[in-house]
Amino acid sequence: MVLPITTTMAGAATILNLWLAVRAAQVRVQGKIMIGDGGNPKMLARSRAHGNFTEYTPFFLILLFLIEYARGPESWLWGISVLFILARIAHPLGLERPAPNRLRAGGILVTWLILLILAGYALYLPYAMPR
Repeated sequence: MVLPITTTMAGAATILNLWLAVRAAQVRVQGKIMIGDGGNPKMLARSRAHGNFTEYTPFFLILLFLIEYARGPESWLWGISVLFILARIAHPLGLERPAPNRLRAGGILVTWLILLILAGYALYLPYAMPR
């Protein structure tokens, strides 16, 4: 059984993860930074953007998979998934700008809201489905 929403979002998330890794690697090479951030604020921002993405995305994909597998509402899952990817693009762009800014705040707030909604739905779903 192919789960098109989860499969598409896993592919999109992987591409986004690679984009974040390349952005961090560019600063690392330019600054000759072998380990850590080397005291370079841009390196710190890009490392945290990549780290932040890898901290939240697994939970999103796991919840998305479980809800889609349980036959959650497709149009709703597509919408929330696209919103998650957009939020995860906005957040790293905001990390390199002076704080506070809308991209960073909006990206993380939307991420948290989506994870909270998916978690709530995942907690509700097993008890709402007939056995």
